[in-house]
Amino acid sequence: MQVEASIYDYPLYYDLVFATDWAAEFHFLEGIFERYASGQVESLFEPACGTGRLIYRFAKAGYAIGGLDLNAAAVEYCNQRLRKHQLPESAVVGDMTDFAWPQRCDAAFNTINSFRHLTSHQAASDHLRCMANVIRPGGLYVLGLHLTPSSGQPDDEEAWTARRGHLQVNTRMWLKERAPEKRLEEFHIRFEVYRPTGRLVIEDVLRLRSYTQPQFAELLSDLPEWEVAGNYDFRYRLNAPIEVDGRTQDVIYVLRRR
Repeated sequence: MQVEASIYDYPLYYDLVFATDWAAEFHFLEGIFERYASGQVESLFEPACGTGRLIYRFAKAGYAIGGLDLNAAAVEYCNQRLRKHQLPESAVVGDMTDFAWPQRCDAAFNTINSFRHLTSHQAASDHLRCMANVIRPGGLYVLGLHLTPSSGQPDDEEAWTARRGHLQVNTRMWLKERAPEKRLEEFHIRFEVYRPTGRLVIEDVLRLRSYTQPQFAELLSDLPEWEVAGNYDFRYRLNAPIEVDGRTQDVIYVLRRR
């Protein structure tokens, strides 16, 4: 069976596809909070939280957590998971460019490129301003995204496999169109789901805003609430910060709230 649909509408498969590195991310983030935040980090927020693959684990570890996502199916999956572990259901449906959170948090994270779904300068700015209202001074926003390198060839294709029990999902993503003048990239993404009841293929298209290192720096220059405290790559090595330059493609910005 083959369908054209969003993987976000299939939270069980989405969770499997993007949860494989959760342990590395979890320990990396705890190390980042300890190293760069001013004061204790006890409360966390995740915009574009999806199925809550990380926030429920932080909740189990004793953090106060909150999450926000546009997709109602993902939010319901996240809250069901929290409920299953007898934790407060603290994920809500909302727009990451226009929201208010009822309390200040010590830190936030968004590590798997969701920021690039905001396809205009205004949307990106609005999101970072919303986040500045969520995070207390001295707190952190750990933001991961793929940059377009100014030297060398960008990575235009990626593939990986994830398994859990009798379920397997093979994922392949490749570039369909790049429009540098519009700062837009369109990727085709294909999920082959193998389950005991048969095979399902989900075809989807991702439209993402592109950033070079200078373009992201320019965005931040209009947002004095944030400073860059550190940079890392997607290998989550706490003791190996990086310098972002024209060859950098994968970067995790540690933004600190002034």
